[in-house]
Amino acid sequence: MGTLFLWLLLLSSLLGALCQEDLEGKAFVFPSASNSAYVRLKLDLQNSLESFTLCERFQTDLIRPFALFSYATESEDNEFLLHCDRPNIFSIFMKQGVITFDVSKKPVSSTGKEHICFSWESETGLATLWWNGKLLSRKSIMKDLVVHGNASIILGQEQDSFGGQFDVNQSFVGEIEDVYFWGRVLEPEEICRVWNNRVVSRPLINWRELHYESHGEVILARSSTCACRSECVWSPMHVMKN
Repeated sequence: MGTLFLWLLLLSSLLGALCQEDLEGKAFVFPSASNSAYVRLKLDLQNSLESFTLCERFQTDLIRPFALFSYATESEDNEFLLHCDRPNIFSIFMKQGVITFDVSKKPVSSTGKEHICFSWESETGLATLWWNGKLLSRKSIMKDLVVHGNASIILGQEQDSFGGQFDVNQSFVGEIEDVYFWGRVLEPEEICRVWNNRVVSRPLINWRELHYESHGEVILARSSTCACRSECVWSPMHVMKN
């Protein structure tokens, strides 16, 4: 019995912390650079996507490259990657294509945490980036192609292979919260609702009901942006180190 318990404890440590939680008013904190700290998001998506929208809020002092959202499949490590090349310059990698957005002329967030949304549709190839509720010029990528399902989705690291091969020099250091992903292009008024932390129905990844695993030194803490949100309900802070 003792051997079995130790084996189960080791297996649990290797697999990470399996959780499903309402994370409203919380943030994932990545306190230091590493190639071992990350959060894996669970998404049961078998079919391919012909459109999608991703939104999240983040804060960092990094001036080097880092990934904000890494979506890899077995055939493409950059099936979809939201990447910051340097301050104010964001790149979208989709399979072998890449487009870049400059947010330097858009307003910074008064909360200290920036809000970013990206949407794409296959029919036109239109790719749209919103920065703190403001629309940037639309671009085009992957017209008439699809984003495949059965993906490995990672926060905190960039996948150079399916589910792994992380580089400490591309790791995220800072805070990430309010992560949502829909299998459609949101309307402009819906983007505004998300920016204002309001509910938009039927997300495939839902921060208020998040399925995830944490690995390495990832701290789940109260969100600092909630100081200005009357609707925030505080929950006890806890630390996950595996």
